[in-house]
Amino acid sequence: MDRNSTCRACEGTGLLSDQEGWQYRCSVCDGDGIYDASDANRTARVMSTDENNRLLD
Repeated sequence: MDRNSTCRACEGTGLLSDQEGWQYRCSVCDGDGIYDASDANRTARVMSTDENNRLLD
């Protein structure tokens, strides 16, 4: 994998985790581990949370 196109948010794994260890799909690269032009053109989305402030994916 080319280091220049690797997603820096998830380090190419496609997964992010919160402070409790819950894992979810990377919202920066859309879970594929590669950040490219199609990811840059996608608009940001607001994620929902539950009463414990955990992300609902």
